[in-house]
Amino acid sequence: MKITFLGATKTVTGSNFLVEAAGKKFLVDCGMWQGRKELEEENFQEFEFKPTDIDFMLLTHAHIDHSGRIPKLYKEGYRNKIYAHKATCDLCALMLPDSGHIQEMENEWKNRKRIRKGKEARDPLYTAEEAAKSLEIFEPVEYDKIIEITPDIHVRFNDAGHMLGSSIIELWVDEDGKQTKAVFTGDLGNNDIPLLSEPTMIEDTDYLIMESTYGSRKHMKSENKATMFLDIVSETINNNGTVVIPSFAVGRTQEILYELNKIKETTNDEEFIQKYNTLMKAPVYVDSPLAISATEVFKENMDLFDEETQEEMKKGDNPLEFPGLKFTITADESKALNEDKTPSIIISASGMCEVGRIKHHLKHNLWNPNSCILFVGYQAPGTLGYSIVNGAEKVKIFGEEIAVNARIEYLEGYSGHADQDGLMNFIYSFIKKPKQIFLVHGEEESQKILKQKIEEETKLPVVITEFGETYELNNEEAKLTSKIEKKIPVNNRTEVLSRLEKLKEEILDMETCVKEDMSNKELRDEDIFRINEKIKDLEKHILNVIEG
Repeated sequence: MKITFLGATKTVTGSNFLVEAAGKKFLVDCGMWQGRKELEEENFQEFEFKPTDIDFMLLTHAHIDHSGRIPKLYKEGYRNKIYAHKATCDLCALMLPDSGHIQEMENEWKNRKRIRKGKEARDPLYTAEEAAKSLEIFEPVEYDKIIEITPDIHVRFNDAGHMLGSSIIELWVDEDGKQTKAVFTGDLGNNDIPLLSEPTMIEDTDYLIMESTYGSRKHMKSENKATMFLDIVSETINNNGTVVIPSFAVGRTQEILYELNKIKETTNDEEFIQKYNTLMKAPVYVDSPLAISATEVFKENMDLFDEETQEEMKKGDNPLEFPGLKFTITADESKALNEDKTPSIIISASGMCEVGRIKHHLKHNLWNPNSCILFVGYQAPGTLGYSIVNGAEKVKIFGEEIAVNARIEYLEGYSGHADQDGLMNFIYSFIKKPKQIFLVHGEEESQKILKQKIEEETKLPVVITEFGETYELNNEEAKLTSKIEKKIPVNNRTEVLSRLEKLKEEILDMETCVKEDMSNKELRDEDIFRINEKIKDLEKHILNVIEG
């Protein structure tokens, strides 16, 4: 068995692994690159394999960084099966056409910019219609059942607890009279996630391909998280502000709705009840047509919820509904939210603030010191959400510079990803330990810390995968056999160093230009003053970087 790592290497997006085993070629995930422009541009590049050569695909879950290039795969000729849990198939039926619609809308805007720069217009990555057609090849499966793909290849999907339908995939391959087993975690869930069951613990494997998003961090405990959430929201509402929650339309939205519904049952404390009543008086808007449809999918798959939630439902208490909850479907209804001055809570996609209605809500609230932007999920480097969380004083939205005056909060405990403790517990749960662990889906710094911890505490060998590396796995060892030479932008550290080099060149160019201007005898005093002011501004920025 060979595995080639073609995405989610030293970054958290673009999940894509090519497996060659028992005479077959197949994929695990085919996700979209997200974040910086250089990274997003990778979506338009050719696959490192021929789509028509792929025999089948295994999909861990519906999030776009794992499923988002499936329509591109289909567009380029792939017509074989995609095996995924039934709930993943249901959610992809919403998310992929929605992604196609976003591709079309953004492509139109980007083409206008390309033409202005003298570049040729290009087609969108795929359209909503092309995405809808790709759904025809999805093959729904259930958890806990071993599926025979071929007589020599068997798989089992297990609940990963990350989102509805998310899966840990066990893969057994028989070759040359020997069996080799690999486990792909997909995205492992946080044990604290409302609604969902905890991740399945796997007993044995030869090789483990594991996510590492929060490999260097630990989440806030559930009870602290709920209290902080209530404090932030009630204080903002009392200040006549709006709480804007950039939330992934699928997963976080449903969990936040559940958390709001559950808070009232946690204590009899008078101050707490007062804050809760403040919360309940405020309208809560779920502003995303996709989130509305996804909530319906949640209702249709309630057998996947944890036992506590199922017990409540038997009593007639729907965890996704409560007084004050309103859904906005049309664009006009969404715009009206920003004209209404009533203190409210707006939950809107996308979670990293890159696309969708959330950008309009940020434009109308970021400048307002009475409002609060409350982040509840991971923010990838290069995204608008990342900039805001990490202290940007100004951001550009729709070409307009907006001051960040609003209160900015980040409740990490709502993340759908396991933290460092959760990842370590997953490794400890193996009775037969893996011979090798491959870390994927994490920023490089986070992976280095997790690698060191795993090696020190478990003595198991760990590899931080590089893009294009191919490892040959047998039941004895893993060997690096080849590597595709292709540079993929990976993290902020790399970007900072490359920008620094570019800045050096630009300062030298500036020096040449300014000296030429200064030697011009016809230069007016006001021109010299303007140049001087610009250099003073640049000097301030450089000093800010040094002092920071």
